[in-house]
Amino acid sequence: MTSYVVHFTGPINSSTTGQLIDKCTKAVQQEASELVIKIATMGGECSYGFSLFNFLMSLPVPVHTHNLGTVESMGNIIFLAGERRTASRFSKFLFHPFHWTLHGAIDHARMTEYAMSMDHDRFLYEQIVLERTRGAAEPLDVATYLTAAPRIISPDEALACGLIQAIDELHMPHGSMNTSVHA
Repeated sequence: MTSYVVHFTGPINSSTTGQLIDKCTKAVQQEASELVIKIATMGGECSYGFSLFNFLMSLPVPVHTHNLGTVESMGNIIFLAGERRTASRFSKFLFHPFHWTLHGAIDHARMTEYAMSMDHDRFLYEQIVLERTRGAAEPLDVATYLTAAPRIISPDEALACGLIQAIDELHMPHGSMNTSVHA
């Protein structure tokens, strides 16, 4: 039984998405029995976060995600791809409203497109969180966190909200293969 541990410590963007897909693909090709992804991210781009969620959900081996210190914004979506989810005792989760940075002038049609895209991303985000935390003792009010009132969630709260199954420092499995993805 070989555990592959990937330390994902950076923003969610084109580069880190490509790196994570590459590392996970290689682990599967090398017959990993499980994939452990230790995450520390302040989030990043929605399109890449959703892509990583779908990729991780499609892997033919169990995926265990672990909050190494902070999982914020779009990082929550990647984190929720874990079949097993844990968090370090001194960690946090952050949910907050979406924001985009626009450069240069835009016309009305492009502004409408951006608004539609942002609304759809918010809908996808909310659906993933609700599905992956279904049955929690204290359901998350994701719609509010994404539109009006951000929320920081401690590990104890994450247990009650269904984000994690355990608080654990998650020591390195004996004989594990380790790699990292960072910007």
